[in-house]
Amino acid sequence: MIFEESVVLTRPFEEVVSRVRDALASQGFGVLTEIDVQATLREKLGKTMGRYLILGACNPPLASRALDLEPQVGVLLPCNVVVREAEDGVVVEAMDPGVIATLVGQPELEPIADEARRLIGEALTRLSTSA
Repeated sequence: MIFEESVVLTRPFEEVVSRVRDALASQGFGVLTEIDVQATLREKLGKTMGRYLILGACNPPLASRALDLEPQVGVLLPCNVVVREAEDGVVVEAMDPGVIATLVGQPELEPIADEARRLIGEALTRLSTSA
């Protein structure tokens, strides 16, 4: 099962993070949370690793529709988007929202997940075409 889409960019990390935020916003997503995994693991475990951010992206109209159908779906929100350093550039990976509909097993969520998948795909396409 494929649970994510990804692109690799050859731009500076901070620039990619900014572009990810812009690309998500262009599709109606806001970033509700930001987890700096690098800093957390360094602080808690003394581990050294490359930069790694998890951005919690939310499209409020889609989230509202999903929550109206299935209030428990909130445990699967927001959609995570990872921005991480790799040897070949900066990798941007976005969770496939279709996973939510699959896990919940409620067919009424599928059109919402499909729309979210399309919008996230367009955001990633925007990133890769502006590279």
